[in-house]
Order: sequence, then structure tokens, then C-alpha cells
Amino acid sequence: MAFLDFWRQHGEPLLKSAPYHEIAPHLVLMAFLHRVVNGGGTLEREYAIGAGRMDLCLRYGAVTLGIELKVWRDRRPDPLARGLEQLDGYLAGLGLDCGWLVLFDRRSGQPPIAERTSVAEALSPGGRSIQVIRA
Repeated sequence: MAFLDFWRQHGEPLLKSAPYHEIAPHLVLMAFLHRVVNGGGTLEREYAIGAGRMDLCLRYGAVTLGIELKVWRDRRPDPLARGLEQLDGYLAGLGLDCGWLVLFDRRSGQPPIAERTSVAEALSPGGRSIQVIRA
């Protein structure tokens, strides 16, 4: 996946310099997706869906992609289940069958980014296809 290559190249320096735990991952993902905006698409942050807020909504022509970001911190459980549930509700509100869940592992003692990044497919509680990106 092209985003993981981009993350491996630009993520580590930003993670070390950002005091707020979610800002670096958001900025790197938005910088990556900005290429779509340059091509005529739109990227909306904190996109309101019903009572909740999805982190990002990317639109390009007829394509709409809902993206939820989660940060895995020390002494917290893996955010996968919560993220799938949350994204499922957002996608239902948009009438979409698929989306992205990006999980940034900020726990201490983790291997370098290049060694811990992966992409897998998961099903949301509502049966939607979710690309789970672990970065």
C-alpha cells in the first residue's frame, strides 16, 4: 500500500517531534491524501455523521472513502474492535460498504515503523469491508 511507504518515510521524524499523540499521524495521513485533493478531490476532517464524527472523509469523483484513525497508547487495549464499530456506524450513515481504519501504534518499546506496518482486511460489525492499516 502506497500510504505505508509514505508513512515509513515520513512518520518516524514527526512522531518524535510532536507532543500531542494524535497530531503527527493525522498530519502524515492528510499529507499523503492531499495528492487526491490536488487532483480535484476533497478531504474533510472531523466529518459529522449523525451524532458522531468520523476523522476523515475523502471524495474524488464518484468515490467516497470514510477513514477512522486510532492511536494505540501504553496501557490501553488494541483499538481495533472500537475502531471497527465506530467506523461501521459512520459508513452506514454515508451509505458506504467499505472504509479504512488506520491504527497508529504509539506504545513504547515497539519495533521501528518499517517492521510493524501492515495492511489486512476485516469485517465491521455490520459486515462492511474495512482495510485495517497498522502503522
